Amino acid sequence: MPELADRIFKTIVLKGKTKNLHVCVVPGAAHLDLKKVAKACGEKNIELLPLSELEKNTGYIRGGCSPVGMKKKYDTFFDESALKFEKIIVSAGKRGLQMEVDTQKLIEVTDGKVADLLSETEGIFLKIYQDFGGITN
Repeated sequence: MPELADRIFKTIVLKGKTKNLHVCVVPGAAHLDLKKVAKACGEKNIELLPLSELEKNTGYIRGGCSPVGMKKKYDTFFDESALKFEKIIVSAGKRGLQMEVDTQKLIEVTDGKVADLLSETEGIFLKIYQDFGGITN
């Protein structure tokens, strides 16, 4: 059975060159590879949505951003690692409040797409960390 911490995913909102917003759901300890995210989103380049624009566009504050229930429906992308788990844990819309959800149903509800979104460099560090017993798969 996977460790609870391995199933915690964070929601990150990004803005593409087209000014369209995109949502990424990735493991809590992970870092996005913005080039991979841009490619998955069909954008030439992409950056994190400025914090000052987060609540206005999503209805959520930093630390409480959920992949469901945003003001508008944005393209949502799940890192492929989410498929390793029957259920993942994501923000429930308020800072400190989490919900455990069926991974496939969450992908369906958000009309999500699955892609490799994570930094390879971080993968090396995660592997070393795992080798020393920090995280189990």
